[in-house]
Amino acid sequence: MHPSQVLFPGAQQPASLPVCDHYAGSEKLMRKSIALQQELGPVFDITLDCEDGAAAGNEAEHAQLVASLVNGPDNRHRRIGVRVHDVGSPHFEQDVSIICSSAARELAFVMLPKPEGVNDVVRALESINRVCLAAGRHALPLHVLIETHGALADVWKIAALPQVESLSFGVMDFVSAHYGAIPSAAMRSPGQFDHPLVRRAKLEISAACHAHGKVPSHNVTTDIKNPAAVADDARRAAQEFGYTRMWSIHPDQIRPIVQSMSPSTEEADQAAQILLKAQAVQWGPIQHQGNLHDRASYRYFWSILQRAHATGVALPPEAASWFAGSDSPSTSP
Repeated sequence: MHPSQVLFPGAQQPASLPVCDHYAGSEKLMRKSIALQQELGPVFDITLDCEDGAAAGNEAEHAQLVASLVNGPDNRHRRIGVRVHDVGSPHFEQDVSIICSSAARELAFVMLPKPEGVNDVVRALESINRVCLAAGRHALPLHVLIETHGALADVWKIAALPQVESLSFGVMDFVSAHYGAIPSAAMRSPGQFDHPLVRRAKLEISAACHAHGKVPSHNVTTDIKNPAAVADDARRAAQEFGYTRMWSIHPDQIRPIVQSMSPSTEEADQAAQILLKAQAVQWGPIQHQGNLHDRASYRYFWSILQRAHATGVALPPEAASWFAGSDSPSTSP
């Protein structure tokens, strides 16, 4: 039996996504990002941005461009999503109507910014589902940007919604929402990891995601000329806060994020050895290098293998066979 069937019997497997989500708003940068994804493979997602990407008065044309790119032949891996306007914007329904009516089958996800709480998310889902169902797509994954006080207060309810796949933290809007009570230094490192209110927000989002099998996605690093800073932010987000995905806002940030959030070859090899031993004894307890392992630890090591596969880490052939036929991560067993 496949590990996901054994380790998550009768349950939805926790969502698994590429560790980097790259944002692009202008046509030039969107096309450049898609070309880079073709070069590197589906080790990162692309989010085509309608909220910040469209010039005032050009929202409809921008949405049409996004739909054409998602539907285009260069979307080989089907790992391109879209950020629409927030539900309070007069352009939200227009974005959904234009993009989802024509590109619902090819979209990886829709990102919803600035909800004030769970009710906004439910309202957005109703609109998205209505258009997507008419276009032949059921339950298009929704990603939600947590950047308001209301969304943070409802974060566990939002994470519990079945169609929500990932929650992202919007540090700059969150800090700004405190009207100077949090210093601007908390928008970047090290303050973003040290300020108590920002730490609390990041931890709440991460905890809610893991409790409901969703993917926590860390905020951007605004220093676009310092790959080392990006790599360090990604490392801290993963190791100290439990984030398994991070935003990129410049092509040069993609590789440092992928490298920092990927399991090492040694970690992947260890996970493969343990799971192959477990499979050989029908998933009963085993001993590996003097340590006892059972299904509790097998689930951990399976998640390591999933992230290794999603980020292009080489796996032993026997373990790689578990992912045969899929060049991108799956959100279901």
